[in-house]
Amino acid sequence: ASFSAVVMHALLRCRRFAPRRLFSSVPDKMRAVEVKKETFDAPTATPDARRRRRPGPDALYVTEVPTPKLGEGEVLVKVATAGVNRPDILQRLGLYPPPPGHSPYIGLEIAGTVVARGPNVPESPWLSVGAPVMALANGGGYAEYCAVPYGQCLDIPSNIDIIQAGCIPETFFTVWHNMFQQQNIFGTTLKKGDSVLIHGGTSGIGSTAIQMAKSMGLTPYATAGSTKKCEACLELGAAAAINYKTEDFAMRVKELTNEKGVNLVLDMVAGPYLMKNMQVVATEGRIAVIGSLGGVHSELSMRDLMRRRLTLGGSTLRARDNATKARIASDLKSHIWPLIEEGQVSVRVDTVFDLEEAAEAHRLMESSRHIGKIALRISEF
Repeated sequence: ASFSAVVMHALLRCRRFAPRRLFSSVPDKMRAVEVKKETFDAPTATPDARRRRRPGPDALYVTEVPTPKLGEGEVLVKVATAGVNRPDILQRLGLYPPPPGHSPYIGLEIAGTVVARGPNVPESPWLSVGAPVMALANGGGYAEYCAVPYGQCLDIPSNIDIIQAGCIPETFFTVWHNMFQQQNIFGTTLKKGDSVLIHGGTSGIGSTAIQMAKSMGLTPYATAGSTKKCEACLELGAAAAINYKTEDFAMRVKELTNEKGVNLVLDMVAGPYLMKNMQVVATEGRIAVIGSLGGVHSELSMRDLMRRRLTLGGSTLRARDNATKARIASDLKSHIWPLIEEGQVSVRVDTVFDLEEAAEAHRLMESSRHIGKIALRISEF
């Protein structure tokens, strides 16, 4: 063989098995957002942060940290955009620490470009060096580079821009897992014609859940805190939107369902909502708790739970193993990506901030004034 052929063969082997710095210039240092631990009493801290004596939004600052090293089955992504989510707020407050071995930095969803591949990453169009990709991160999304298990990566549909792509993984993975993969105590899942009550209908989770439910043949009802937000829920596809500040959502849902109730309640509020959720869920229905904005303690009627054979469950995504997250990614690729490409499911982005404005992004998230997603712009794409 010619010398050039031998060199090319060696390069291809290197690309497949040890490509860390061969095909792209990856710096040893990168910009990332860290949390100052001692600023919870700052005058600009939010009421929630002051009450908890935890770091407020202004505790976030950009600094230089080592670029992550790739582990087995990981790809390194140069991050263009990262989505901002409620768990990010909790991590800043010290209430949602990363699992052992995960990145200590905030950020659970990203989109960008693959710049390096670790050992035993399979060949795939969206896992090749230079390919655009979105990914559910195990942490570290608020940074210029992020190492991600390959099974949590997905291609970017052609009708989705890079900002929207960075706002998809955390919410889509969460909604799919809790609405369609989880089962009730009888081993059954939702089917076409079933109904769902989605709290926080204009949040990132809520706006995704409404669209996904409707596109999968379910009847979605939603709650929101203003007339404007209720209108947005209807635009997203909700069969009805209930302003929880002016209406009793439990009574309204009973009216809408002819007293039958809904088959699933997707609840990010918890606290005082649990008893009302029990009132609106149908016999043999399910309540999926995915957040606790209303508090971590609730009252529960065990008699009602048993009498109507209800299923009450909760989950967080971050602590799940990589194999579970990879299965969710595979399901999304099969069932939801075609709907995105057809325009049945989309991503509404409310506001985009630069990485240096992470504090403002958190402040907006905590205010709940947004409709849809909040994104950080980190690098050019």
